[in-house]
Amino acid sequence: MTNPDLNQLQAYPFERLAQLFKEVVPSSSKSPLALSIGEPKHATPGLIVEAVISHLHGLATYPTTRGTAAFRETIAAWLTGRFHLPVEAIDPERHILPVNGTREALFAIAQCTIDSSKAPVVIIPNPFYQIYEGAALLAGAQPYYVNCTAENHFVPDYRAVPQQVWQRCQLLYLCSPGNPTGAVLDLDTLTELIELSQRFDFIIAADECYSEIYFDESAPPPGLLQAAAQSGLNDFHRCLVFHSLSKRSNAPGLRSGFVAGDSQLIKQFLRYRTYHGCAMPPPTQAASIAAWNDEHHVIENRRRYREKFSAVLDVLGSALSLSSPMAGFYLWPKTPIADPDFARGLYQQENVLVLPGRFLAREANGANPGEQRIRLALVAPHDECVEAAWRIRNFINTI
Repeated sequence: MTNPDLNQLQAYPFERLAQLFKEVVPSSSKSPLALSIGEPKHATPGLIVEAVISHLHGLATYPTTRGTAAFRETIAAWLTGRFHLPVEAIDPERHILPVNGTREALFAIAQCTIDSSKAPVVIIPNPFYQIYEGAALLAGAQPYYVNCTAENHFVPDYRAVPQQVWQRCQLLYLCSPGNPTGAVLDLDTLTELIELSQRFDFIIAADECYSEIYFDESAPPPGLLQAAAQSGLNDFHRCLVFHSLSKRSNAPGLRSGFVAGDSQLIKQFLRYRTYHGCAMPPPTQAASIAAWNDEHHVIENRRRYREKFSAVLDVLGSALSLSSPMAGFYLWPKTPIADPDFARGLYQQENVLVLPGRFLAREANGANPGEQRIRLALVAPHDECVEAAWRIRNFINTI
């Protein structure tokens, strides 16, 4: 026997991509170039690697689910500085919990907080990170998709959500900066959502894992806790943020992140995770402390992404309908033909892998906002990204 809700889960985007390319034979004269998966390819900083190695002796002890005090204190200091929070607003003892990457935590928070007996709704941006949908379905909730379109600068149109949906909402997933659009929610929008959460009694789970990849050093993306503090909600009631070292520090294999916010929710999430057995290994915690304490490698990381985006946009800007995102490492261009056909033809002719936009979205309100778009992840080395851009341009010229 299995959980019948598993049958509601749709194929993951990369399963669909493999099926799309199943019988396609790419050009053997061209080396494969992958812009399909958002896995950072910049080198993991040496300070992280050395911290892991020098703390391997920690494998001799069981870690606690709450993590070390030093880890939580480091996170509290980083959050306070990065998001201009009041001093001592974040209590390392009550407001922070380490997690093994944001993916598992974003999934688990729905299982921990949803009351399936009350016909719950989980509000999700569309397109979206598929974990949100799977988490909602397996928690016994109905996903409600809010479209992100060019007409609204790819920001979800929350004002179009009916009141009856807000009344049933138990959890709202935010993704800012957005995957795949790169759109950033401003403080006014975040404040409006916080007010709605207080009025209708739902939790906001803010996926902020791309928050440290942005292009204007003077304008970092704002965060949910920042908006809460500025609006006087110093206990962060119903607000949780999820952060990771995968993108910020090019350490996806470290599986290190944290959740922070509402102390009562953190308390309940700690109870859930204690039973779930999700403690972070001591060497990972030590490496995480080193990473969160250093901004030099993060600044350099942003510089490298800026250079890649500039070079790729120079090549593709006149060939595709696209614009530079505010943050993140994706481009979300419109395609001249159907997105699966574009991806299949590009792979066959140029040996370049991209992800069809519709694989990241669902039809809602009569439209799939991912149709006739592709996601380009500019994670490969600079020269490979530029070469891929030229191949994409060559393919467009043959359509």
